[in-house]
Amino acid sequence: MAAEMLYLAAKRPAALEEIEIVLLLEGILRRYGFDFRDYARSSLRRRLLECARGEKVRTLSGLQEKVLHDPEVFDRLITAISVNVTTLFRNPTFYRTFRSKVAPLMRGNRRLRVWHVACATGEEVYSMAVTLHEEGLSARTQVYATDIHEAPIVKAAQGSFSLARLQAAELSYKAAGGKARLSDYYTVEGGQGVFRPELRRNIVFASHNPTTDASFNEFDAILCRNVLPYFNERLKGRVHRLIYDSLARTGFLGLGRGEDLRLTPFEPRYAVVDGANGLFQKLR
Repeated sequence: MAAEMLYLAAKRPAALEEIEIVLLLEGILRRYGFDFRDYARSSLRRRLLECARGEKVRTLSGLQEKVLHDPEVFDRLITAISVNVTTLFRNPTFYRTFRSKVAPLMRGNRRLRVWHVACATGEEVYSMAVTLHEEGLSARTQVYATDIHEAPIVKAAQGSFSLARLQAAELSYKAAGGKARLSDYYTVEGGQGVFRPELRRNIVFASHNPTTDASFNEFDAILCRNVLPYFNERLKGRVHRLIYDSLARTGFLGLGRGEDLRLTPFEPRYAVVDGANGLFQKLR
């Protein structure tokens, strides 16, 4: 039965499938106010097809009917579309570089603001919280962690992760320049590891859509890692503008490994701190 329910995209005309995608995205915008029309088509198509299989419908038209009439189906779809794949201390050298090249320049600031764009379920937020703590910056730093969808934000705010994931992250934490043991920063509760209150105290989790919403503060550092590749060029430009306008003068931008500012209008407005690890500093 499962095999029969697979969405047989290869046997459907590409033009017809594109019509279905356009209608589905337009319906989502009108019904729920979320605009995915400028997301990169290939990855968006893959996620929509996965969602269709999960909902046991044969076509994207069938998925559209369920999404528009059942908000719970929409919640599952937006979770599938959103970028929620992340790990603790993902790309450890990013955090090591942050410690060596960014943290020393931040120590002269009395108050700091850091914004995690598309925080997903919070793994990178807590990775940075540990880093800031060990660099003596956490007490003076207000962290804002946002995502477009409420479900991952609720999960992130709990600061709770499986012990298996936390134990697997111990080596990444060390590679990121960790100065203690990752287990020093969480307690075990009901088989889960929960990050300690002192790490969570200065973190605000909130809903924010970087593709449509305006800036809400001025930040000393903005982390938007492994998010932009999911957008088309127009949407990337819109998010880059939001980030640039939200950064304080000489503020820092963190992108994912392999991401950079080349071929964007913003390239000359940043200095490269560490191109390989996606760290840049605003010049003007």
